[in-house]
Amino acid sequence: MKTVLSIAGTDPTGGAGIQTDLKTFEAHGVYGMAAITVVIAQNTTGVTAMQPVSAALVGQQLDCVFRDIRPDAVKIGMLYDEGIVRTVAERLRRYGAPPIVLDPVIRSSSGHALLQPAAEHALLEELFPLCTLVTPNLAEAAAICGYPVTDRAQMERAAKDIAACSGHAALVKGGHLADCADDLLFDHGTLHWLSAPRIDNPNTHGTGCTLSSAIACGLAQGLPLTESVTRAKRYLTACIRCGLALGHGSGPLQHKVDWENEP
Repeated sequence: MKTVLSIAGTDPTGGAGIQTDLKTFEAHGVYGMAAITVVIAQNTTGVTAMQPVSAALVGQQLDCVFRDIRPDAVKIGMLYDEGIVRTVAERLRRYGAPPIVLDPVIRSSSGHALLQPAAEHALLEELFPLCTLVTPNLAEAAAICGYPVTDRAQMERAAKDIAACSGHAALVKGGHLADCADDLLFDHGTLHWLSAPRIDNPNTHGTGCTLSSAIACGLAQGLPLTESVTRAKRYLTACIRCGLALGHGSGPLQHKVDWENEP
């Protein structure tokens, strides 16, 4: 059985972070593992409080995983502070980590800061060069690039600039575009548009976590990057289309879905 490790924060309602990553791993038939970086008090209406795990303990969690059940792929989500970012990067280099998918969690959809300003430089300097793929949404792409990213032309510019930062591939997610939910993959000098309709469902909590985790599953299973991204996009669309409605805000997704037949 292939194995995938998530390095991320928590969500007690199960809609995002570690809990959603593990659900996604299970749906793809891989063995999921998790190293927790931040314990977060949040629900579908927003973030209330958070407490980071010490960088030393994050490092020890990673030691335990890599020395026993080595992952076939790694997904990285919320890291919170500079110490955690640098510790994660150091361990991934030390153990020669397999394909890495980084979801650069900077702010929550409700606007709560999830990455300290001092950690942003460390993220670009330490982690980006290690990653097979970086998967920012439009707001995250704008924060990384320093200019607005609101349309397809700006997405193309941002994808190229972010790929240049990492030296690898970038996926700029268009879930917040006005008229569609198209994503853009830039890999080895080629732009790949992944089209998807905008589904009338306000419950999209954890979509970024779900997509990046699904991509990591494909890489762990030996699929090429483009195929991993395409399959993950199809899976996420099926999760949104399912129309689960829980909570009083932007609710979570249904992760156990018939996604193989999603067009």
